[in-house]
Amino acid sequence: MSTLNTNNPYGDSHKHHILSVIVQNRPGVLARVSGLFARRGYNIYSLAVAPSYDPDFSRITMVVDISATPLEQIVQQLFKLIEVVRISELDPRKSVERELMVATVRVTPEQRGQVVELANIFEGKILSVGQDAIILSMDGSPEKLDDFSDLLRQYGIIESQRTGRVALPKLDRAAKK
Repeated sequence: MSTLNTNNPYGDSHKHHILSVIVQNRPGVLARVSGLFARRGYNIYSLAVAPSYDPDFSRITMVVDISATPLEQIVQQLFKLIEVVRISELDPRKSVERELMVATVRVTPEQRGQVVELANIFEGKILSVGQDAIILSMDGSPEKLDDFSDLLRQYGIIESQRTGRVALPKLDRAAKK
């Protein structure tokens, strides 16, 4: 069992933190960020990168493991990279997180209806149907995808791919004065 960082504001059960990093959209930036993590021995639990609303910038959403390295140290090292413009830590209680999963599941003709019903319950989509397998997609919170995967295991997951987590801060619902 790993030792958790006692500075974690989300409690001892959270050993992963979500960082939203805005970087200049230039070739090689992702390689420099991942190289920094590799050199320092930091663990990236999840990573998603895409251009932002402004084509000059990209957003890197990373989930980092803070059980071995303090978050402040990770942030300080990232800011040393000239292409890093802004870093925001996203509190899981105050952000919206999503992942995408695509899975090929083994099914007999008798089981197909059960798997389709399970996908419907979880608001998944059927992407392709074959003689002895079905391909499903689902987006949602990481916990929802974990639960869905657990239920699919009884049928036999042939292969599965999940994206990295993407996240944004929740909108403020307070009335402006």
